[in-house]
Amino acid sequence: MTLPDVPDVHGTRVLLVLGTSAGGVVRHVAQVGASLREVGADVRVAGPASVVGALGGLPWADVPIGPRPGAADATALRRLRALLEGADVVHAHGLRAGALTVLAARSRSRSRRPRVVVTLHNLPVGGRGVRTVSEMLERVVAQGADVVLGVSGDLVARARARGARYTMRALVPAPTGPVVDGDRMQILTELGLGPSSRLVLTVARLAPQKGLDTLLDAACSLARLPAGRDVTWCVAGGGPLLDGLRADAARRGAPVQLLGPRDDVPRLLAAADVVVSTAVWEGQPIAVQEALRAGCALVVTDAGGTREVVGDAAVLVPVGDAPAIAAEVATLLDDPQRVSQLRRDALARASTLPTPADVLGQLTQVYAGQLSRV
Repeated sequence: MTLPDVPDVHGTRVLLVLGTSAGGVVRHVAQVGASLREVGADVRVAGPASVVGALGGLPWADVPIGPRPGAADATALRRLRALLEGADVVHAHGLRAGALTVLAARSRSRSRRPRVVVTLHNLPVGGRGVRTVSEMLERVVAQGADVVLGVSGDLVARARARGARYTMRALVPAPTGPVVDGDRMQILTELGLGPSSRLVLTVARLAPQKGLDTLLDAACSLARLPAGRDVTWCVAGGGPLLDGLRADAARRGAPVQLLGPRDDVPRLLAAADVVVSTAVWEGQPIAVQEALRAGCALVVTDAGGTREVVGDAAVLVPVGDAPAIAAEVATLLDDPQRVSQLRRDALARASTLPTPADVLGQLTQVYAGQLSRV
């Protein structure tokens, strides 16, 4: 992906704002901040103390933006108003951070107000009360920000529907790293599997949006198919649902091995026969991008922005359709030629994924006001 030349932002004072995050948003903000500093921007980050360790040493100001409305919001607004003094651009990440930033900016006269950019990273989910509050915050962001970015097409469409004037799809690349050629037999042995075992792999943070009930259902369905013999479905990742998922898998006798957090995901990807995502919603899934770069055969749910990431380089199935997931995995396990083609397609698709340089090009244009409504 290539964008026009990067506008000169040397000396531009950029305030990046974020709230409590599970990690992906913080890593993206750290990447954005580091790239902006490399081209001479004066970057500062505002957010809760919980994010500091992942910011890579970027200058930071304590602003207590939590995951839900509360008494700390008054403090957050007051501190944001003070931090906006002298900023040329304020770029908030996430719905709550975006709404508070817009409200803080409204307190300033239009002539002294910085340019306000908000990136929406997640689809609001929950009960009626949560959805009602989220829709109110979306309208605040859409009607108060100068530019609204969304990590998937559906988030962009929601922002437009709620009154956003300028919108576009954000770029969120996976961290780059070397491609690993793992010793498959060694990895299978480490996992306690035999040399004839076939490995289905899911890499995910174990949270509700990852469709973990569907994953267990699909694993059980796969085990009942002829192609499912000698298949172990490994799940690499930690998160709040790890213990519950482990208990559910044991109770159901699901052939799922929960590996917990891993620091050798590239080795696992290199050893996998098929990589699967059962997510209910995704923006630009980092794990899927990493699997494409590793040249994996992918079966993924058509969730959120996943199709925008994989293009034709993966098998897409409906969200929540466990039998379809199992059937597609079984088909691939019985069709090595199709697997080889998907691996080639994945590598080709990976070459088109956005890079940190693309992100920098996009954001500097947004900050400079050089992009038309898209």
